[in-house]
Amino acid sequence: MQKFVALFSSILRPMRFLVIAFTCALLLFSNAFPAAAIESYQSKPKEATDQLLETQRQTDEAAKLPPLGLKETQKRTQGGGLNEVQGTADIEKMQRPENSQEATSVEEEVSSFLKKVTGNQ
Repeated sequence: MQKFVALFSSILRPMRFLVIAFTCALLLFSNAFPAAAIESYQSKPKEATDQLLETQRQTDEAAKLPPLGLKETQKRTQGGGLNEVQGTADIEKMQRPENSQEATSVEEEVSSFLKKVTGNQ
């Protein structure tokens, strides 16, 4: 039995080093490149500040008033508004099932990335 344990530990010693090295590399790359597989639109820092300032102004006004009633809330959200302050601002940019039929999923992006990396295009 002692010979078996000695043989088993001598076989696992190099494997232990490989497992530790792989785990360290995985932690390093997952922290260094957290979302490398997902390509997304990178907005400019100055983009859309006017809409945000207008939304902030309306939010400040709404905060000063008493809570809106049901009829007033329904009136402000008519036409598919997001809420009573934003209304329909930038609703065309929001991702909904109606406008994201041709969007690629994360799984599709990862598989295409892996195909590019492995050369199986």
